[in-house]
Amino acid sequence: MGLAVVLTRAQLGMESPLVRVEVNVAAGVPGFQIIGMPETTVREARDRVKTAILNSGLEFPVAKITINLSPAELPKQGARFDLAMALGILVADESIQEGGLSQLECYGELALDGAVRRIDGVLPALLAAIKAGRQALVPAANKAEAALLRKPSAYAVSSLAAAVRHVEQSSLLGLVQSVELPTDPQSVGDIADVEGQEQAKRALLLAAAGGHNLLFVGPPGTGKTMLAKRLIGLMPPLPENEALEVAAINSLTGEKFNPDNWRQRPFRAPHHSCSAAALVGGGSIPRPGEITLAHRGILFLDELTETPRHVLDSLREPLESGRVSISRARQQVTFPACFQLLCALNPSPCGTFNGDIQSSRSTPEQILKYLSKISGPFLDRIDLQVDVPRQPDALRNTATRKKITSAELQHQVVAAQALQRKRQNCLNHALSPKQLTIVAELAETDREFLVAAMEKLSLSHRAYHRTLRVARTIADLEGHAQLAREHLLEALSYRALDALLIQLRAL
Repeated sequence: MGLAVVLTRAQLGMESPLVRVEVNVAAGVPGFQIIGMPETTVREARDRVKTAILNSGLEFPVAKITINLSPAELPKQGARFDLAMALGILVADESIQEGGLSQLECYGELALDGAVRRIDGVLPALLAAIKAGRQALVPAANKAEAALLRKPSAYAVSSLAAAVRHVEQSSLLGLVQSVELPTDPQSVGDIADVEGQEQAKRALLLAAAGGHNLLFVGPPGTGKTMLAKRLIGLMPPLPENEALEVAAINSLTGEKFNPDNWRQRPFRAPHHSCSAAALVGGGSIPRPGEITLAHRGILFLDELTETPRHVLDSLREPLESGRVSISRARQQVTFPACFQLLCALNPSPCGTFNGDIQSSRSTPEQILKYLSKISGPFLDRIDLQVDVPRQPDALRNTATRKKITSAELQHQVVAAQALQRKRQNCLNHALSPKQLTIVAELAETDREFLVAAMEKLSLSHRAYHRTLRVARTIADLEGHAQLAREHLLEALSYRALDALLIQLRAL
């Protein structure tokens, strides 16, 4: 009879705080008690742990067993503590020798036959263990995630019996070795597949080069969704540190790791019926939402006006800060949400509007009511608004036209982003107003021109700065150090929805 301590980790957002599993086996009325703020799934570990120990051919002590999960004020949920509890009971009962357990963290759910099952959130836990200078026992089903670490620090274990042999050092497991993963992601479609829509393609290039948010406005069937899916192919693959961030988020949600897409940026396209909690994250136990799953990638919202206004407005703060904080009565967590927003909508409730109200099935009042579902502050956070009209002429003589490919445009994007990072250590979309006065300095006549244009379009100060950021990206793609009038003119041409609203109000 005695006391044993086994280290493991809880999951709190993207953080993995250390948990000490303190096991006391004492004489007295046989019982099994777990304390330290356990949720239902943790309390149910009593039956899983006992049955797994017995079915592994080991002896379960007939004694009073008390397990304390410290710190007690930290909420604990899930079956990730099962393996640590089982090893703690066996060590406290002196059924096995402690060995090197004091410097080993243990994660895993136990099956009734003693098998160790996969858990969510292994990668964030392993990163925290490495930072603390410790190694870890992880389920064999999580081996692919452990192999992402450049420094081997995990042992993959398939059963409780194998974990016991490793702890007693009678049959040591080998460290999970790092694997070489592909540096080029799989193809996601080529922009050359899209016929016509040259302005929209140009806007995609600008969005990829500067990290700008983008809105497509056009009738159904003009290629808005097809264009949106081509943006990923213009963006450079994820660098290793960012790919590891994305993999850690996927580990939290239990998404199966695919090594072929290791460096590919995420592309999330939730349905317009998505709730605010599903989009930004939430729940009684906070879970990451779509904006976190789109971290370092793209969030595509199709049929924008069909998404409830309050849901869209919940994106306003994350778009500015690059993270989302979810507060609940018992805890507060922060998830990363550095994503690029890509939207699409029809210009009217009937789907089309070409400027001629006589040929439209919707009145100006109906169209304005339809578009008013999108708030002004939300639109202010979109840098590029592009018209995607019907272009029947684009379908003629397509075989004779020279088509530019996604790979060719990606070279331009990589060069422009390298220039931006060298100059200001960030992409243009993240430039502060103070930085803009330095890197996007305007001649006095050009400044007056831009201010007059802002007044005519009834745009805010935020839209003024976003227009400057787009103009800076245009100049970077052309290799110009100084902004010129033509850069401002092109940046202002990407205000399609603002121009449509002005036209409707005049009718």
